[in-house]
Amino acid sequence: MLLSACRKGERITIDPNAKLNIEKDSVLFDTIFTSIGSTTKRIKLVNKNSDAVNIEEIKLSGGVSSPFNININGESTVQKNNLILNGQDSLNLFIKVTINPNTKNLAFLVQDSIILNTNGNRQVIQLIAYGQNAVFINGGLISSNTIWNNTLPYVVSNSITIKNGSTLNLQPGARIYFHKDASMIVEGNLNALGTTTEPIQFCSDRLEEFYNDEPGQWKGIYLKRTGNGIIRNAIIKNASVGITSDSLSVNANPKLILSNTVLKNMQVAAYIGYHSELIGFNNLLYNCGNYLIYAVGGGNYNLKQNTFAGYNLNFARKTAALSFSDYLSANAYNSLKLDLANNIIWGNLNNELDIQKKTTANVQINILTNLIKTTSTNYATNGNILNIDPEFVSNSTQNFELLDNSSALKKGSNLAADPYFALYLNHDLKYKTRIFPSSLGCYEKN
Repeated sequence: MLLSACRKGERITIDPNAKLNIEKDSVLFDTIFTSIGSTTKRIKLVNKNSDAVNIEEIKLSGGVSSPFNININGESTVQKNNLILNGQDSLNLFIKVTINPNTKNLAFLVQDSIILNTNGNRQVIQLIAYGQNAVFINGGLISSNTIWNNTLPYVVSNSITIKNGSTLNLQPGARIYFHKDASMIVEGNLNALGTTTEPIQFCSDRLEEFYNDEPGQWKGIYLKRTGNGIIRNAIIKNASVGITSDSLSVNANPKLILSNTVLKNMQVAAYIGYHSELIGFNNLLYNCGNYLIYAVGGGNYNLKQNTFAGYNLNFARKTAALSFSDYLSANAYNSLKLDLANNIIWGNLNNELDIQKKTTANVQINILTNLIKTTSTNYATNGNILNIDPEFVSNSTQNFELLDNSSALKKGSNLAADPYFALYLNHDLKYKTRIFPSSLGCYEKN
């Protein structure tokens, strides 16, 4: 009798009032690209009764044809029968979805449900996922002039290389999504010309909410020695390094013109330049692990009307947001030309601008009418404002527009004579007309 007796919690009840407590009755997956599986989500099933229950059936309503998959006790299945769940015990149900391609250009909805039958009780968990077709690119070369449009997103795996002599033109609204560790290598020309209403996106292919601000999901854009680029009205986010550039231009075109672009959530830096060239206007850079801009080995940097916000959601940063140096190594150093005008250089460190002259190379520095957080008094000339909070709308929600009482209002020098004024500097990041004396940074508030 002792051997055959059940312990409390193991005796199976058939009471119809004894049913499962389900953590939630629906599971929503954010947009999933066709042919790419989702993250795994978990539902906890709890037996709050003192006795065990027999879950007579757990099944996917769509069966083997369902885009969803469930995992029960380590077993991937579409159906499980007669599963005993002891009293006061719980069971984890893991759910994934993979959506097969179809001919739809727009996002579409796929649905199914998990059905549980216990003691005559039928319980249902609704499963919902948004699918999106895409153009899938598994590495390779772009060896002729090519256009990527905004009809479908492009999902890049591995490294896609724009060969020397070829140009990749991205139309307004183009969406370039990179799989884990993927990158875009530019040996030719990259023309990414978005608009204020249709920016071009460079980001990870994980669109679930969990990954919105997660850094380091792809490697970034890399301009090699022969590569040039124009990136205008774009969003670049969640890479290891947003843009890496390893040399000066080898032709008459600037190495990189970057304007009206947001770079954020980088694991290491928004931009790294090795003896390179960056012309940057009306950009917003924030939330990067070590640097917003790291430029070493000299080079040419022309940066005007940018907001460099050294606030970090994910990292405890210890280095200045902007770092420039003529030095790369004992055998590699070059002249440095740096023009900073009408920028906001701010953050949560005491010093957010670091300019180092370590060699005999020529260094030309022009720093005019910027708002700078710094421990140096060398910049207290030419209309620069030192260590006065710019009064962003909200650092915590990454709104770096200016409040009405900002010390950065109407402090910018007139840039109308700049050769890039008509193309880039006469409007701000949101294409608002810039009036001089302008607001400092990428947002005009006059």
